[in-house]
Amino acid sequence: MSPSPTIACVVPCHNEEAAVGKVVRDLRAALPEADVYVYDNNSTDRTAEVARAAGAIIREEPRKGKGNVIRRAFADIDADALLIIDGDDTYDASRAREMVDLLFRGPYDQVLGARRETGDSAYRAGHSFGNRLLTGAVRVLFGNDVTDMLSGYRVLSRRFVKSFPALSREFEIETEMTVHALNLRLPTTEVSVDYRGRPAGSESKLRTYRDGRRILGVILNLARRERPSLVHALVAGLLAMAAIVLGVPVIVEFLRTGTVPRFPTAILAAALMIIATLVLLVGYILASVMHLRQEHSRLVHLAYPAPAPPPGTAPAATGTAASAGSGAGAPGAGGSPDRPAGRPGEPSPEGGGPAASGAV
Repeated sequence: MSPSPTIACVVPCHNEEAAVGKVVRDLRAALPEADVYVYDNNSTDRTAEVARAAGAIIREEPRKGKGNVIRRAFADIDADALLIIDGDDTYDASRAREMVDLLFRGPYDQVLGARRETGDSAYRAGHSFGNRLLTGAVRVLFGNDVTDMLSGYRVLSRRFVKSFPALSREFEIETEMTVHALNLRLPTTEVSVDYRGRPAGSESKLRTYRDGRRILGVILNLARRERPSLVHALVAGLLAMAAIVLGVPVIVEFLRTGTVPRFPTAILAAALMIIATLVLLVGYILASVMHLRQEHSRLVHLAYPAPAPPPGTAPAATGTAASAGSGAGAPGAGGSPDRPAGRPGEPSPEGGGPAASGAV
């Protein structure tokens, strides 16, 4: 008989003394066989003591930022399923068992907890609009249906974790994980989960405008790296249009009089057209490099086996494999919690269920 799959939970924390104890207890109740790791990210309160008393394994990451914590955890922890949840008790940790079982039954490489707001204080002013805006930008740039790319509640397979570079330093890490799944077309599904306000005494670390600008910058940088032909084609197109606007009057004047009275304008138009051509060629070269890098990431991903259900557990009914994309609704992201499940034979759980679309 094959051994039971290993499960680990990662809880990034910075000054979460008021909430982390409940999160750890809820995780241990939902997943008693899992190892719960609380990563203390330079906390100045009793976060580590409270988490240890609740039964968590304490790890420290001195470099501030959630991205640094995730990067460290992915390098240190080896498990068949790795669950990530914020330590502020805003997510429903009791849904952990359902999400982990869904990962194994799929099998999926990512199960995303799409947020469903249950209180007026769950989202700060501007966060819902920002989530819609940034999620929409990812949809446009990367061509897939994402409902809540900024969710901090996910279950990942071993092969997702080991093929993910984790380059971001702070809250942009969720965007990077979403784009990684989209680029490799990894099988992904979503489960609608309750999202509530922080408990009394807990303070949000998010800064609406600062973090929004940073995440938007990450999206644009990822677009430059992952869609170089598109980005360079747009830049080359703008340069070519400027060259045409400047050059056409000069050409018309030359055809009419046989003279070129505005040499500086002619030279500038010719230079802009040459630069546009070079930019377009560089985009095609970078697209070839990007394709090679994606092939390498895909081979690393395939070097690990797919998630397998525990012994004695019946696998899910065969159906169309899901790729990163649509699922249960998320607040402010355009999804619907009533959307039917994407795999036949999998009933939708109460309060919103899994949904998946696309093919690997």
